[in-house]
Amino acid sequence: MNATPTPATPTPATPTPPAGTEPIPATMRAVVLDAPGTEEEPGGLAVRDLPVPTPEPGRVLIRVRAFGLNRSELHTRMGLADGVTFPRVLGIEATGVVAAAPGGEFEVGQQVVAMMGGMGRTFDGGYAEYTSVPVAQVVPFTSDLPWSTLGAVGEMLQTAYGSLTVGMDAQPGSSILIRGGTSSIGMAAAVLGKQRGMTVFSTTRNPDKADQLTAIGVDHVLVDDGDVAAQVRAILPEGVGSALELVGAPAVRDTLRAVGYHGTVCFTGMLSNEWILPDFYPNDYLPRGVRLAGYSGDASDLPPGVLQEFLDAVAAGDAVVPIQRVFTLDEIAEAHGVMLAGGGAGKLVVTT
Repeated sequence: MNATPTPATPTPATPTPPAGTEPIPATMRAVVLDAPGTEEEPGGLAVRDLPVPTPEPGRVLIRVRAFGLNRSELHTRMGLADGVTFPRVLGIEATGVVAAAPGGEFEVGQQVVAMMGGMGRTFDGGYAEYTSVPVAQVVPFTSDLPWSTLGAVGEMLQTAYGSLTVGMDAQPGSSILIRGGTSSIGMAAAVLGKQRGMTVFSTTRNPDKADQLTAIGVDHVLVDDGDVAAQVRAILPEGVGSALELVGAPAVRDTLRAVGYHGTVCFTGMLSNEWILPDFYPNDYLPRGVRLAGYSGDASDLPPGVLQEFLDAVAAGDAVVPIQRVFTLDEIAEAHGVMLAGGGAGKLVVTT
């Protein structure tokens, strides 16, 4: 009598990673800054192999697909940032997919952006193939746009949107002056302003860049000769309703003179690398009835719905993401050189 064969034990199937993800390796490539330098000789950046961070509960491990460059990272290289310890992986933002979320706040494979909250300063940031960040710094989205485009959006949109809403409470249909208009944040603010039906004035020091501003909907392109206020009031005698200051301390006083009664200037950027107002005496410095505010926010100022709406508008051709150039991780030193030289228009992006 033949024995009944014992059924073979099925071999467990290997789980299929969600779209856009991959098995987490032991090591990753990352850009490391060992020590800052000076304005004349910024600290060096080295691409090295590092262990992939292990996220604790309350943090999210992101497989970084792209990240934007920001002048605050250049300031860190120059030794101008406070609270940074070295060696450090730079990068105050990152865009990619969730590789792990021990607390279950996000599903593996979810597209996300992360920004601010100490990234690249008090803990390792986005200049890497993987980064571990606090849950509060992560904003989800869904998009089929290229990673090179998505990588330009996070911090740029958060800063522009936060400046318009938190910093100056700019009202739809009003007017706005953007000082430093060909910067990535300046161009993003112009796009947001036009989406809100605002009349947008924007400055550039280079007349050859005027077409780049008109192409994104700027109504009045002003060549910055140091007396922008006179140019604004020649067009709008009562002054603009609000102004976004991205140049920094050398331009603030003139920007204030361009704003009308009960208007607000929001000091957000420092393209000049100067952010301290020397001998600041408010009663003399501030025009009558004009407010001076500052903006330095984080991911909480970029609601997921705002991010998704912007990306959907880009996909539909109703908005643009201003990108100057895209680099690879191995080209990070060249990318920082381009950022240091300035003179471009739009965001510098690195893909991994």
